Amino acid sequence: MASTAFLQSSSSSFHGQFPVVSVSNATRILSGRSTNGCRLTVKASTGIVLVDKSEAETAHRLKTNYLEKIAPLLKDEFSYKNIHEIPKIEKVVVNCGIGDAAQNSKGLEAALKDLAVITGQRPVKTRARNSIATFKLREGQPIGIAVTLRGNIMYSFLDRLINLGLPRTRDFQGVNPNSFDGHGNYSIGIRDQSVFPEIRFDGLGKPKGMDVCITTTAKTDKEAQRLLSLMGMPFREGGGPTTVMRKKKLKAHHFDSKSKGRR
Repeated sequence: MASTAFLQSSSSSFHGQFPVVSVSNATRILSGRSTNGCRLTVKASTGIVLVDKSEAETAHRLKTNYLEKIAPLLKDEFSYKNIHEIPKIEKVVVNCGIGDAAQNSKGLEAALKDLAVITGQRPVKTRARNSIATFKLREGQPIGIAVTLRGNIMYSFLDRLINLGLPRTRDFQGVNPNSFDGHGNYSIGIRDQSVFPEIRFDGLGKPKGMDVCITTTAKTDKEAQRLLSLMGMPFREGGGPTTVMRKKKLKAHHFDSKSKGRR
């Protein structure tokens, strides 16, 4: 698990180095000049401060903010009758694919070490289920790594992802608000792991990306987006979860009737 001392030092250095990112209407990031630099706060539309600079030294501050401020706000907004109906984050799955894992065993071990440093939990190797001769792939061969985060370590990783990792991304303009799967789950793709301050840039070899899948208990994408927005997720403006209309597949008898008519 990432040390609390590192989070304190990283969060204090973060407040004056990176520009303000515009987010959706659910949250607003405001910056104000102070004697020590810029002060970064995240506020909801109701004016309640959810993440403040003074809370940088609080252990598990994202979990504390959810229990004390975000959960009551969601209950009032969506008129939940039971506290168990309030959406929450169930787990976070981080996976990284490694194509040359079979030929480069040292690269696989280095990727395991890097992902363990980022997430604070040792990942497991994912193996191929089937053999594919075209890709020179055999069944049971390691092709990537994955880790599932829950509890306090999950909130700690999300806090560093939202407040440190995403703002350090090159040409960052916000995350895509249309990456929900229709069941309240959200996925983020990160091209370079060096955005996390735990990774030393001089010791980084080939750039590796990773996928972050956030699983929530929300029933709709709107509720899930509101939950993540209040936690500080910087969604890109001008978008939102939309319902995709899928075309109905035609069965075989439709094509038979058309061919008979042409004859």
